[in-house]
Amino acid sequence: MVNLPRALSAAGLLACALLVAACSSSGKKPEPKPLPPNPNLLAVQRIWTAQVGEISGPMTLRVTADGSQVLAVGGKTGEVTALSAASGQQLWRTAVGARVTAGVGSDGQLTSVVTENNDLVTLDGGKEIWRQPLGARSYTPPLVAGARVFVLTADRVLALDGQTGRRLWSQPRVGEPLMLRQSGSILAVGNVLVVGVAGRLMGLNPLTGEPQWQAAVAVSRGANDIERLVDLVGSVSRQGSVVCGRAYQSRVGCVDTNRGSLIWAKNAQGYTGLGGDADRVFGTEGDGRVIAWQRASGDQLWSADALRYRNVSAPLALGRAVAVGDGNGNVHLLSREDGSTLTRLITDGSAIEVQPVLAGNTLVVATQKGAIYGFRPE
Repeated sequence: MVNLPRALSAAGLLACALLVAACSSSGKKPEPKPLPPNPNLLAVQRIWTAQVGEISGPMTLRVTADGSQVLAVGGKTGEVTALSAASGQQLWRTAVGARVTAGVGSDGQLTSVVTENNDLVTLDGGKEIWRQPLGARSYTPPLVAGARVFVLTADRVLALDGQTGRRLWSQPRVGEPLMLRQSGSILAVGNVLVVGVAGRLMGLNPLTGEPQWQAAVAVSRGANDIERLVDLVGSVSRQGSVVCGRAYQSRVGCVDTNRGSLIWAKNAQGYTGLGGDADRVFGTEGDGRVIAWQRASGDQLWSADALRYRNVSAPLALGRAVAVGDGNGNVHLLSREDGSTLTRLITDGSAIEVQPVLAGNTLVVATQKGAIYGFRPE
């Protein structure tokens, strides 16, 4: 089995959390499937590289609202770095005093991260303007939108004023004895704040935190709390008002956020986020298979097993290709149409655990050693 994320266990207040192993296996780990020769069917040029320091924990690449920057957070160094997506040039770099456990969120001006000390730190143009203690763990990058910072913690959803850090509202999370120690889902869709709570997507009023609707992607089942974990994990794929997400090791599904209703849900055994385009949703399973579903119906279009047991990252839709990284630092560009390999890119040999991002026309990936690469399809 591939390595699975750990879970967060709590009794009473989730602020007093105990970290436990979510899953384990006593059997021998399967050997990664050998890679065939690189077909080189798609020309891609590496245009820049940058270094943000070795990563020992979570790291997120985030493109700012205007698409002109890529922000990278190095977990071990406790630094937040802003890079130009066009050139890889460092724009600013700021130490936040402790390892980053959730980040980065940015609207292009304000940038927020959460540290291992449970501090929410907000920067303006790379300069710290405030920090606030959260009281509970967060592994989900904050959302910075509408002059506010929204945070998903182990026990609640919070909204804070972007300039002062003043708490505006707090909405408790209910009925979750366990929570995964990995990124969840929080995003703005029109005038609604959409968050993943257990196996549900919920729509909240961003001004008050009042719930407006909820739609279940997965329902908890199993003999114990660990088996019943169905947190929504990682990135979602949004097209207009339709948001598609993954419930941990159970299902993927799409929700109409205008109506607050589930469109479809399908069984799936993965634990990373989703990618997608106007017609398709892409995901990677726990065993390394990459799957494409029809966005409108949920019908499976293809399943590619060339990367079995290679610790594959969440996918990124990239024109006619789907980009994923693996545990050996390879970036695989697969055909959007059938999942066949178009080309393979090489980095520094360390794992690519972070979902690749697209900044303008530049594909950006980050490795565990903290190297950031910019590639451009020709």
